[in-house]
Amino acid sequence: MDFKLIASRKPHKACQTLNKFCLMPAKAEFAFFVILTPFFGKLARAYWRNPKLGYHTPMNLTQIFPEHGPVANLPKHDRNAWLKGGGALCEMPPRVPQGQAWRIVLLGAPGIGKGTQAELLCERLGTCQLSTGDIFRNAKCLQEHEQTPSMKDALGFMRQGALVPDTTVLGLIRDRLRCLRCSGGFLLDGFPRTVPQAEALEKILQEENIQLSAVLNYELPIERIVARISGRRTCSKCKAVYHVANRPPKVADVCDHCGGSLFQREDDRPESVEVRMKAYATSTSPLINFYQQRGLLLTISADGSPEEIYQRTRLLALGR
Repeated sequence: MDFKLIASRKPHKACQTLNKFCLMPAKAEFAFFVILTPFFGKLARAYWRNPKLGYHTPMNLTQIFPEHGPVANLPKHDRNAWLKGGGALCEMPPRVPQGQAWRIVLLGAPGIGKGTQAELLCERLGTCQLSTGDIFRNAKCLQEHEQTPSMKDALGFMRQGALVPDTTVLGLIRDRLRCLRCSGGFLLDGFPRTVPQAEALEKILQEENIQLSAVLNYELPIERIVARISGRRTCSKCKAVYHVANRPPKVADVCDHCGGSLFQREDDRPESVEVRMKAYATSTSPLINFYQQRGLLLTISADGSPEEIYQRTRLLALGR
């Protein structure tokens, strides 16, 4: 018996998404898979139609059933439109989310593990991480003709060692409105940082008829954050990062990769971290109140492993 078609987990060549199975030639020994597909499809639909998690959309046999979240193990977004702005387009079209498309703002002090959570959330929800810090880092690598006016202004302030003003940051965001309109959703990281920025973002989203799903605020006692950051050690040669307690090198003060000496950065020293944490708390408190008044704020403990924090986020926030 020669079955010519079989479902595959590889991304579809035309769309690079896994919202549908790709079809490819198969040998007769795989016939059992095709026969059992309806049975396993029913089991998967029953398992993932979980009201606690808020995914009520029935799943059909044209969708992947991930192990740990709604959209797991998908190719990462190239984020070309976000990094370059202007008329740039992403090479990979947006994923089709299972259930609703999430539009999230992420808050959290430096060193709290916000970046790790952003990666997990984007990987498993199918959203795209939109980080203003990535825009600034990527801007230095672009040719002058690739830079938008807002990006050129931002680079000018950065070369002077000055903070990029709100008007310039908002210009960068407006250059990237297509990313906010993306059907796959988004996760904003590093923006907004102030109430004026939050008010401006709110106005932009209203103009585009887009509604935020949630604002996730990760919290941890200051002494725990100080311990996390002050334990970091950086290689003087290859810049690899270690932690004296959580990720120590095989040989004390020696890099595992290149043998370079490890050192503690000036801004990782306990006294420097405490100053940064106090400044963050002062600047972020009004922003937290802003989103709390709008019923969007969800405060989540950042204690535990990355997976434990993600599961806590999933139960407290994603299952609303």
